[in-house]
Amino acid sequence: MAKGPLDGDRQNRETLVTVDDRGGRRSGSFHGILNSSPDGIPSATATGSAWCRFKGIGGGGGCRWVGEMGLDYYKMLGVDRSATDDDLKKAYRKLAMKWHPDKNPSNKKEAEAKFKQISEAYEVLSDPQKRAVYDQYGEEGLKGQVPPPDAGGPGGATYFSTGEGPTAFRFNPRNADDIFAEFFGFSSTPFSGMGGMGGGSGGGMRGSRFSSSIFGDDFFGSYGEGGGGGGSMYQAAPRKAPPIENRLPCSLEDLYKGTTKKMKISREIADMSGRTMPVEEILTIDIKPGWKKGTKITFPEKGNEQPNVIPADLVFIIDEKPHSVFTRDGNDLIITKTISLAEALTGLTVHLTTLDGRSLTIPVSNVIHPNYEEVVPREGMPLQKDPTKKGNLRIKFNIKFPTRLTSEQKAGIKKLLVA
Repeated sequence: MAKGPLDGDRQNRETLVTVDDRGGRRSGSFHGILNSSPDGIPSATATGSAWCRFKGIGGGGGCRWVGEMGLDYYKMLGVDRSATDDDLKKAYRKLAMKWHPDKNPSNKKEAEAKFKQISEAYEVLSDPQKRAVYDQYGEEGLKGQVPPPDAGGPGGATYFSTGEGPTAFRFNPRNADDIFAEFFGFSSTPFSGMGGMGGGSGGGMRGSRFSSSIFGDDFFGSYGEGGGGGGSMYQAAPRKAPPIENRLPCSLEDLYKGTTKKMKISREIADMSGRTMPVEEILTIDIKPGWKKGTKITFPEKGNEQPNVIPADLVFIIDEKPHSVFTRDGNDLIITKTISLAEALTGLTVHLTTLDGRSLTIPVSNVIHPNYEEVVPREGMPLQKDPTKKGNLRIKFNIKFPTRLTSEQKAGIKKLLVA
C-alpha cells in the first residue's frame, strides 16, 4: 500500500479511503495517498497508474468519487510534467510525422488512433488553461464540467460542481487534421470536403485530407523523424519539382545570325486559396549568334503550381536542323563539292551562298587529292563568346573518277603524266 504525506499534520501514514455512492458515481474501496488541502477537504491519489480525485464529506470519513485522470497526455508525447512549449512542439512534430495515417498505409487503423491521441495530447498540453485543468482533474475532469483554474475557492481548491453553472469548463478535442495543418503551416481550404478526423472525443478518421498524392514520402521525408533539426518546425520545406525539358529546333541560319522565337505554353497556377486554374503564357527566347546544339535556356518555376511543391523550371534545349548545303563542326562550317577528275587535276572555281545571304567566289588552283580541303578563314560560325569572331569554312571534295577509258585516252594520260 502506498504511503504519502498528510499535509494537515505533516505525517506519513497508510490510508484506506472508503468510497460511497453518494457522489452518484460508484462505490467501493480505494487504496491511495490522502492529501488534505489547506481548506481541510481531502483528496486522494491512486497507487496505480490511474490518477483519481475525491471530494471529502464531513471530516474525511467518506469521500465522493470525482473522476479518473484517464489518458496520460505527458506519456503519450514522451515528455515529463515540466515540459516546456518547445519540448511539446518537438515531441508532437516527431510523433505526428511518425503516426500520420498517410505514412502508415499498411497499418492505418492503429495509426489513425495514435495520430488522434497524439493530436489531442498536444492540443491540451500546449494550451495553458487546458493544461492547468488537466493537471488537477485529468482527462475525465477536462472533458467533464469544472470551473476554470482561477475560479477556485480558498487555498486553490478547484473541485468541480455537478451543476450547469456559467463557470463550467468543458473540453472537446479538435479535429486532428486541423491541428496538423495549423502546426505545419498548411491552409485547410484546398482540402475542404475531403474528409478527415471528426471533431469531438467520439470522432473517427474518415480519410485523411492530406493524401499521399499531395504529400507522399517526399513530404514526410522533408521533415525527417528526428526530434530536432531538419528544417523548420512550423513550415513545410517545399520540394522542387524536376525540370521540364523541351527540344527547340533551330536552323543554321538562326544560329548564325541570331533570332527571336515566341513559345506558347499552358500550365496550372494556384490562387490564394490553393485552387488551380489553367493559364496560357507566351515566352520569348532570344537565340544568340553562335549558340550550339545542347545550349539550354531556362525559365525558372514555369511548371505547374501545386501544394508544397516549388514549380518546375521549364528548360528549352537547342537542337540543330539539318541543312541542305552546310554541316557544322564546332565553330567551322563544312561543304562538300563533287568535281570531275579533270577539275581535280586542273583546278576550278567554287561558287556558294553563305548563311547570311552573301555570295562567295573561291578559286581553287591546287591539285585536289581525295583528302584535300580548301580552307576559307573567318567564314564559319560566329563564336558564342565573341560573335565578332568566326570559325572557318572548309571545302571538301568528292572526286568523280571515270568508270572507263579508251585506249587512246589511257595512252594520252600516260604520256602527259610521265612527261
